[in-house]
Amino acid sequence: MSATQNYQSNTSAPKEIERRDFLVISGEIFAAIGAAALMWPFIDSLNPSANIRALASVEVDLAPIKVAQRITVMWQGRPVFIVRRTAKEIADARSDDQNPNLIDPQKDVERVQQPEWLIVIGVCTHLGCIPQGQKLSDPHGKYGGWFCACHGSIYDTSGRVRRGPAPKNLIVPPYQFMENGMVRIGQV
Repeated sequence: MSATQNYQSNTSAPKEIERRDFLVISGEIFAAIGAAALMWPFIDSLNPSANIRALASVEVDLAPIKVAQRITVMWQGRPVFIVRRTAKEIADARSDDQNPNLIDPQKDVERVQQPEWLIVIGVCTHLGCIPQGQKLSDPHGKYGGWFCACHGSIYDTSGRVRRGPAPKNLIVPPYQFMENGMVRIGQV
């Protein structure tokens, strides 16, 4: 074999390797795109349906709620207590902020965005019961909030647990006041 033939065979090998690498990489990319296109309907089916997304937030008109009135709305299958608190209820809640006997210490100002409106999920943090106290005829417990008759947990006018087996305060959901006198509970 001459030196010229040896040189030509060495220079043609890298071109074939480059072309082969390009074809392999292109084939792998094409296969990945095809697999993703085939899997997309399955992946998309894992997203929540439209009726579930509609439950992600609820808007409530606060205008008809009178002072000292309590209403219950449903959000994500759970009751949400909305309370338009009186000046006395606000004062009682604020006076207990420094109480060293609170089971789950939290200041009232940390639980509300506007002092007169308390919005909490109405599910006892002990075993998931729905506490009584939304109706005037219901027992409100010693602290004027809610009473869970199942195991005796008592909540105050800020939704803080004051007595009983419940380990945590009533949960404050994400919410935001809107300009038109409405409140949106859920996705904020």
